[in-house]
Amino acid sequence: MSFGRMDLNLLKVFDAIYEERNLVVAGKRLNLTQSAVSHALGRLRELVGDELFMRTGKGMVPTGRAAAMAPALRDALRQIQATLGVEPFSAQESKRRFVIAANDHLTAVIIAPLSRELQQVAPGVDLVIRPSTRLDLAEQIDLGRIDLAIGIFAQVPSRLNSRTLMSQGETILMRKGHPASRRKLTLRDMAKFPLVTLSVGGQEEGAVGGFILERGLARQSEMFDRHALQEALRELNELPRTRVTVPHSLAIPELLRETDMLSIVPASLAVALAKHGDLLRRPPPYPAGTSSIRAVWHRREEHDVGHSWLREMVADAARLTEEALG
Repeated sequence: MSFGRMDLNLLKVFDAIYEERNLVVAGKRLNLTQSAVSHALGRLRELVGDELFMRTGKGMVPTGRAAAMAPALRDALRQIQATLGVEPFSAQESKRRFVIAANDHLTAVIIAPLSRELQQVAPGVDLVIRPSTRLDLAEQIDLGRIDLAIGIFAQVPSRLNSRTLMSQGETILMRKGHPASRRKLTLRDMAKFPLVTLSVGGQEEGAVGGFILERGLARQSEMFDRHALQEALRELNELPRTRVTVPHSLAIPELLRETDMLSIVPASLAVALAKHGDLLRRPPPYPAGTSSIRAVWHRREEHDVGHSWLREMVADAARLTEEALG
């Protein structure tokens, strides 16, 4: 391949097709017709000597060569943009789309207030929320397909940057009329009544000690401090009984509504789930841990003006949520 024959615009076409997996959508993103995108891809295939993308029922699937090229090419494009300053950012005028990885709980308590604020200050900005529970989360950040991941991370590799957004404790949820609702919750109650727990990955996905490690990024899988509960019940020679484990927080109210089960959830989630009045909140009768919610992004985005703006907006939304917890 002769670099002298290379049109750098072809690299923008490659990057758009790689992310969108669709020629029509890639063309809309670049303000090009499908014919122009197809022509550009043909030229790039000729220059590289590889098909790069195969057309399938699931869209344009990258070849091994394309997958190997994508991260370095995206980094190069970002560096060129940052060096030339060709893409200034104005929140009020921007039509930019940001991809954020978050679970359903954090989407409700952080992304929802963020979205309301964007409606006022950045009406043209779009958010795409991806599940932070996906096993290729670190890879998606590396490839630039996720701009920001929000969650609880015990370990962040040096190629990624992070920022603490908020800290919170745990809360016990129970139905109205629960046998333990008319008095102070005790350790005996925690041993007697079975639990509904929230887990976004177990040992079958490689979870160790409540965290899943992938490509140097360790994300929390269990949404409560199991170790603290086990240590507390050890005094009674009891073990916690987990009757139901769910991957989505929205299932918890229905599971609690007509049973005597309890659920240990993050404090902000407890507020969101109990706001309709049919669930009660109680503090844990043992010293439960405090968790820190963090935002994680690739360090290549550190000086991107639009990305920096997004991080500040997310941090403001999280701060308001934390303040509401008291």
